[in-house]
Amino acid sequence: MQITVNGVEISESAVASETQNHPAESPFAAREEAARALVVRELLLQEARRLGYRPDSADLGGGKRETDEESLIRQLLDSELETPQADEAGCRTYYENNKQRFFSPALYEAAHIFFPAPPDDEAARTEARKRAEATLEELQQEPGRFAALAKARSACSSAQDGGALGQVSRGQTTPELESFFDALEPGQISPVPVESRYGMHVVRLDDRQEGRQLPYEAVRDRIAEYLNQQVWQRAVSQYISILAGRAEIEGFEMPGASSPLVQ
Repeated sequence: MQITVNGVEISESAVASETQNHPAESPFAAREEAARALVVRELLLQEARRLGYRPDSADLGGGKRETDEESLIRQLLDSELETPQADEAGCRTYYENNKQRFFSPALYEAAHIFFPAPPDDEAARTEARKRAEATLEELQQEPGRFAALAKARSACSSAQDGGALGQVSRGQTTPELESFFDALEPGQISPVPVESRYGMHVVRLDDRQEGRQLPYEAVRDRIAEYLNQQVWQRAVSQYISILAGRAEIEGFEMPGASSPLVQ
């Protein structure tokens, strides 16, 4: 059935084009999200034009500017929505109730010897694993040769520093390496090769500093921004519900009121 909003048609080709912006578990779910986004956009654009707004594109930086439609929607929401800003009491309450979210990342000092192999080249991965295992056997006998073997065998630029990666935080290396960084004791070499999508690694952990609780003062601005965004999103959802409630929408049933258009 053709989708219309107050008599304005939303074509099937527009829905199909919009679907690529809404990854979902199934094609049907992606299409539903795309259709909803276009209905919401049309509701907002119609209201902006009804109230007499005119395009006034803002500079987005990097040589980019808003489209006319983006400008109309921004002006409408900025003018029609009034939302309270997070206060000190609200921010502190959120911090006390969610302290587990506010930790500095763990820091690692580690070294590795890297044997590259593409993830889809089984022969190369088998060869890389053999080389890593042979290197580990040598290190079991003489762990002090780690730097020399890294310089001679590692395909990483860290080879010139004896395989030393320096100080890295969680998220700066692959999950596979981090799992060993968390499991090893300082000074310990991985007992088996560590496999990642890049190849095989022989890993040594030199030091680990666990994450620490961040003080309220360090995260206050981040909390305020998050709370303000949550209030804004609820206000947008309520506003869209009002517009949808007084509109004639055919061919699509508006589920909920949240909007993917306003981030």
